Amino acid sequence: MAKQKRDRNNLIALTGAAALVAVAVNFAISAINNKHRKKKDVPGSKVRVNLSASEIMKLAESIINKSKQVHDAVASIPLDKHAANLVISVPVCFPTPENGQVAFVGLLGSSKLCLLTSSKVAKVVYVNVILPLAELEAQQFPLIQSCVFPKWLSASEDVRKASAEAERKIDAHITMCRKREDVYRVVKALTVTGDGLTTDAKSFTRFLVREFERNGVNLTLSKKEELQRLTANIDELSMQYIRNLDDDCSFLLFTDMELEGLPQEFLKSLERSEDGKRKIIMRSHQISPVLELCKVGSTRRAVAISYGHRCETNVTILEQLIQLRHKLARLLGFANYADYATDDRMAKSSSKIKALCQPKTDGTLMVFEFLENLSANLNDLAYKELSMLKALKKKEEGESPFGMEDLSYYVKRIKDQQFHINFGVIRQYFPINLVLSGIFKICQDLFGLGFKEVEGAAVWHPDVQLFSVSDLSSKELVGYFYLDLYSRVGKYAHTCVIALQNGLLNSGSRQIPVALLVSQFEKEVDGHPGLLQFSEVVNLFHEFGHVVHHICNCASFSKLSGLRLDPDFVEIPALLMENWCYESLSLRLISGFHQDITKPIKDDLCKSLKKWRCSFSALKLKQEIFYCLFDQIIHSTENVDINGLFKHLYPKVMVGLPLLRGINPASCFPRTAIGYEATCYSHIWSEVFAADIFASKFHDDIFNLQTGMQFRNKVLAPGRGKDPLEMLSDFLGREPSIQAFLDNRADIN
Repeated sequence: MAKQKRDRNNLIALTGAAALVAVAVNFAISAINNKHRKKKDVPGSKVRVNLSASEIMKLAESIINKSKQVHDAVASIPLDKHAANLVISVPVCFPTPENGQVAFVGLLGSSKLCLLTSSKVAKVVYVNVILPLAELEAQQFPLIQSCVFPKWLSASEDVRKASAEAERKIDAHITMCRKREDVYRVVKALTVTGDGLTTDAKSFTRFLVREFERNGVNLTLSKKEELQRLTANIDELSMQYIRNLDDDCSFLLFTDMELEGLPQEFLKSLERSEDGKRKIIMRSHQISPVLELCKVGSTRRAVAISYGHRCETNVTILEQLIQLRHKLARLLGFANYADYATDDRMAKSSSKIKALCQPKTDGTLMVFEFLENLSANLNDLAYKELSMLKALKKKEEGESPFGMEDLSYYVKRIKDQQFHINFGVIRQYFPINLVLSGIFKICQDLFGLGFKEVEGAAVWHPDVQLFSVSDLSSKELVGYFYLDLYSRVGKYAHTCVIALQNGLLNSGSRQIPVALLVSQFEKEVDGHPGLLQFSEVVNLFHEFGHVVHHICNCASFSKLSGLRLDPDFVEIPALLMENWCYESLSLRLISGFHQDITKPIKDDLCKSLKKWRCSFSALKLKQEIFYCLFDQIIHSTENVDINGLFKHLYPKVMVGLPLLRGINPASCFPRTAIGYEATCYSHIWSEVFAADIFASKFHDDIFNLQTGMQFRNKVLAPGRGKDPLEMLSDFLGREPSIQAFLDNRADIN
């Protein structure tokens, strides 16, 4: 396949299954060693690749200096309402390693930033306050990312260290800027007058004000000092909670007989004790296989109990964290930490979304009401699942009671019996080249996008490729994305999408978005090039949903653009894209036996995969809802008895599945310690919306270009300048609902 000549002009230009095979052959994504080619500039991209360690540090200093200059200028605008209405425009340039400087493009309505000289004064207006800060954001973001992303991807240790140091310095400067009272006063003054602000500019200004106030700039000096102490204490306790989990070295020893059912390759990877027993350490990569595959119930139970009461001192730490978070929230004007955490999110208290719950309430919908409603609607299905699981355990293990430790094992047993899916065999039908070409074809047919590799572009590794994305109708350039797909030493270990340059459209000028998709796929598996596990296929679709979202964004301001969106909303397009991994038509487009790609997976297997996806999911989802409710309650209520809450809440949610004695999940629940505190619900929230969108708009015609373009224009394009619920309601023609999410699971089960 690698020897085939590729026709870039006709890439994804044909339609139909036969055309896709031709595309896949022509596409043949292979490593291109750009060392022997002249590197091309990428029109419209300010992203810099292959910077040396010294160039990264030089660029970081330039970014900080220019940012300080602009913030100082905005801060110097007098607030006297009688100040002369005088605007002094001076050009602003950003030094770069290549040419020393690059001028502002003027995307937001002016080719110059409006700054002040020491001898002049200016009225507080849009062009002197918002425009400079917005232009600064638009110009600096890709330069900041140019300094930062090598930390994850560069093959040079010196470059990675320089990148990490540059990130530290830039982050410290940005944090300082967000705490500048002098800048805040000027921005706040503009919100009072609203002088010259468009609707989008008002959204951007409100976003700036909220950012300042969440950093405490409007507090008294004593309260600022208290906020600083609280933040430092919270950070330290959060990290201590994680360190305790990381430092935990607990393990259990088992004989091979006690580990019956686990694969030999897994057993061989385990350490042995002096008496020859296998050591199971309390880490998820060893616990999960035991709970899912081990046939011995007593082993599963022992592992689940030991894993569930790790780091008991963390309960005290979590209690302290919760109290400090509530204090911080009250200091900033919120009733509790949950209100603070959800204030700028889609799921905040809002009468607009009370229709999600039945019956409707007179008050506002809080997150826990959404979770409780979803949980209640899953009860019947969860009871049915539990009954079947208990029956199977009784058949295989006798009268031993069914416990939480049995859930993963018996769910897998029943699903294996029902579907007979061999994922090792399925893997042979997903060469990465074919999957990618299929994704491109789907996005062409659905969103009207064309993809073409940019030959000879500068990249940081021979495996990396750059693609341009164009609108098939207008032929206009929409954006770019880099693919860095294959594993190598020193590279970031997870699959993700990184925004390198935000897209924006204002006053007829457009800044082109640039994204980066990173993964750790193997270039060769068992002698075959790039075969993907089915879970990796789903993951790739998910991340490509983020790429499309970023590329299609047309917000008016960089800060409101791309992936810098409401976290409750940003996952919805990515989760929506996963649906195309389970539909027969799209599965045939992305699959082909690696020795003969004209042979896709069969229809009956496609149907089995779709049923397998949601079968026996109610109990596991209820378990996730339980943790989300726990997280929401402790961050909404003062002085919660954590142990008592678990004992009270668990039976209400888990429909008779008993909680293991001796465990305390609060001691080993890192999501509520750092990163997702009071927002654990967010993934379920996004899943519900994505399910509603697919069932309502795409289920009957998964390649409907008209519907796809409506989604692109109404949901992907607007950015954060428009309320997410308004966008979704406009697209759906009604308020969102949980019903499609529930119906899908009920139908399959």
